[in-house]
Amino acid sequence: MSGKVGGSRRAATAPPELPAARECLLSNPGSLPEPLAELLPDSLPRGTVAVLSGARSLELGLVAAVTAEGGHAAIIGRPDVGLLAAVEMGADLSRIAVIPEPGVDPVEVAAVLMDGMDLIVLGLAGRTVPASRAGVVTARARQRGCTLLVADGDWQGAPARLEARVSGYEIAGGRGVTPLPGCGRISRVRLTMHARGRSVRPARALGG
Repeated sequence: MSGKVGGSRRAATAPPELPAARECLLSNPGSLPEPLAELLPDSLPRGTVAVLSGARSLELGLVAAVTAEGGHAAIIGRPDVGLLAAVEMGADLSRIAVIPEPGVDPVEVAAVLMDGMDLIVLGLAGRTVPASRAGVVTARARQRGCTLLVADGDWQGAPARLEARVSGYEIAGGRGVTPLPGCGRISRVRLTMHARGRSVRPARALGG
């Protein structure tokens, strides 16, 4: 399989430029997982395409926030996605479609699902979507008001890039007991967040 997801003749020419969606993906930006809320105080606009890297809690947190508000989300090309973790963050499983094996063209699958989804997480399995194909699908995302989060790959010309890295853990201990390093139950994960691109302000935040 090629390292790039190329476009067909049908996708070679982008449709006319469409007005950018101004409506926010979340009606309550405060429902965004921290520290993402600090980086995106106005929430992600509908129709945005963002490349994600690092900790998966970022994409799962967004899926949880959208479905908890009554929206619909699809997770494509992520066969090992942690749905239990999403539920623990508040996700509504009845509003999540999971396509773990989308076939040879996951981008086309994502483009089709944009008609009925508010949020799509698209795993590219290390592939790169060239600018010609990316531009066509980005325009469709704007038209449909569907926010597309691209993971495990690259989307050339993406208007936003978000990165989350685990910077530390907090261990829960029993009452009156000091947790020992390397022992105990993880009660909280600290993330370092970075955001850049046209759809977000360049920023860095540390949170849990």
